[in-house]
Amino acid sequence: MKIRRFGPRSLAGQMAVMVAIALFCAQAINFGMFLHERRQIRFEQVTLPSITRVVDGVERIAAGRPLPDGDDRGRGRVLLESTNPIPADAEPQRDVEAGIRSALAENGLTTTTIQAVVRVVLPQDPRLRAFGPRRAERFARAGGELIVAVEQPGKGWITLHAPWPRGGGPSVWQLIAQTLILYGAVLIAVLWAGSRMARPLRDLVSAASSFTPGGPVAPLIERGPSDVRAVTGAFNALRTRVTGMLDEKDRMLGAIGHDLRTPLAALRVRIESVEDEGDHDRMAEIIAEMDRTLDDILSLARLGRPSEPPTEVDMAALVEAVVEDFRDLGADVTAEESPRLRMTLRPTLMRRAVRNLIENAVKYGVSVEVTLVQGPGCVRIGIADRGPGIPPDQFEEVFDPFTRLETSRNKDTGGIGLGLALARAIVREAGGDIELANRDGGGLLATIVLKR
Repeated sequence: MKIRRFGPRSLAGQMAVMVAIALFCAQAINFGMFLHERRQIRFEQVTLPSITRVVDGVERIAAGRPLPDGDDRGRGRVLLESTNPIPADAEPQRDVEAGIRSALAENGLTTTTIQAVVRVVLPQDPRLRAFGPRRAERFARAGGELIVAVEQPGKGWITLHAPWPRGGGPSVWQLIAQTLILYGAVLIAVLWAGSRMARPLRDLVSAASSFTPGGPVAPLIERGPSDVRAVTGAFNALRTRVTGMLDEKDRMLGAIGHDLRTPLAALRVRIESVEDEGDHDRMAEIIAEMDRTLDDILSLARLGRPSEPPTEVDMAALVEAVVEDFRDLGADVTAEESPRLRMTLRPTLMRRAVRNLIENAVKYGVSVEVTLVQGPGCVRIGIADRGPGIPPDQFEEVFDPFTRLETSRNKDTGGIGLGLALARAIVREAGGDIELANRDGGGLLATIVLKR
């Protein structure tokens, strides 16, 4: 089962994701340090003074001294009350309770119950009217009130009311807003830079995809980062070397064709002096077979750099012309009438591919039926015979050059094994393919599939 890959596939998108993850981790660390710093500040400015005042109050009550008078500076005031002012359902502040208990133990003081809670204080809270102006303003600005109650058995409850900052909400939202702004600015810059970096790569992909050995070799402009420029330069050098090698191959093939056809032409002249008609015919047939073999080999080798330009042709007329050629030679080849289909391709090469398939069918199947059908987005040329067919596991093998399933080595029944290889090479060069299938009742169906 193929695993589906999530996330962007482009270079710019992957860079943006990596930067976004890095920013998220950095901001998460920053946010954690910010919260830790706020807790430390609250402990030093609120919790620790409150613990100190409560412990001082407990010591005073234990020593029989009166509690200190409060003031109007907004600091917590220690009182001795008869009842516990903390509601039973209030959420306790365990860290404050633990701090008071630890401080009392260090001073050798014991107590039974210690409670600490925080309640929300709104600016319009009526209880602020009982405070002095400065203290009420501080409570309203803090947004919360710390209430501490320490039980003194038989004497009451020592209580403390102090301002308590409510989590620093505005600062947290400010940090979130800064993070979003940072994300927007950085990610836009990363996407822009990634797109500029990926543009030379897209040009390289386009140049590699459109590269044809026979076409002009215009060097690709080297731009972008040094690594991308190096890849572009290597591609330009590789394309030049490939083109040079193909040019050299074409020159070599031309020389080989010339050097081989010259003695073949001389042999044709010499066999005219052979008096025995049977020997003359056999020698002429061998020379003709050598000439056809040489032509097939050179055509297959030069297929990647055809000299014939693509032109618009009528496929029905092309197929009919090939079928008529075989009829003129006395072959049992029939073709169904088909509508005119205009396509742009290399007609000489395509005519040769159709001829090779029909010739192969005539050799093995005697009677041949040719059809031309327009399918969805494609054109299908079917060549069907009533021969022995081909085992399905050898459908690919028959397209290999010099491969013959007929092992008698008889040229009349098997050829040299280049016909199907050349036909498929021509069709694939045109953007199509050849499909093989055995027919019901015996025989083979070879179908040329051309995309429109």
